[in-house]
Amino acid sequence: MLIFLDIETTGLEAIDKIISMGIMAIDKDETISKYDVVNEGKKIPSLASSINHITNEMIKDKPKLKESESYKFLVKNNNEDSTIVGHNIKFDLDKLSAIGFFWQGKVIDTMRVTKHLIPECEFFSLQFLRYELKLYKKEKIEMMPHNAMSDAIVINNLYNYLKEMVSDNEMIDLSLKKVLMEKLIFGKYLGRYIEDIVMNDRGYLEWMLCNISDLDEDLRYSIEYYLG
Repeated sequence: MLIFLDIETTGLEAIDKIISMGIMAIDKDETISKYDVVNEGKKIPSLASSINHITNEMIKDKPKLKESESYKFLVKNNNEDSTIVGHNIKFDLDKLSAIGFFWQGKVIDTMRVTKHLIPECEFFSLQFLRYELKLYKKEKIEMMPHNAMSDAIVINNLYNYLKEMVSDNEMIDLSLKKVLMEKLIFGKYLGRYIEDIVMNDRGYLEWMLCNISDLDEDLRYSIEYYLG
């Protein structure tokens, strides 16, 4: 079974909680969709609401994540025969592990696979790739960016795009392999080659390593590589 997963949260810090989960699962010829808005007891800040359009009023009477249908579906299919597919899936799995759920199956990270296979992309966010790779042409329903269910569908479309280039097993392998990135993907040197920045402003890269705790894993690896 392939399980395409996306979550929305109260924020990006370790203390932040899941507030919605979207699943699109494919088992042979059957497609299964699950979507839940949940209440893990943490207030949603306005910044998060401005992105995912989920408000505190919307979660007021909602169940905890473990009581939701989407979570129960994950638990039921948490085995070696299932593959979970997500964009920057480490974030999703880290949030799930915080409530005691540990995935036992295979993993495909569409963000990392895209970095490996299409390094010329300027950015690697899901919504950027949705337009850059024209994935929106495959959409059959109206989509809402940063809605967990809509994003799970986009992840499925991105997976299908990548599947034309490599097999599932190759995607699983690439998901575990760090990416040597050539350019910075944010900051004052956005789009500049890391190798050039080492020559002209080495201190800036060293500052990034020391001060940005949630620095993209592949970007951290690449900066350390070029710094030598």
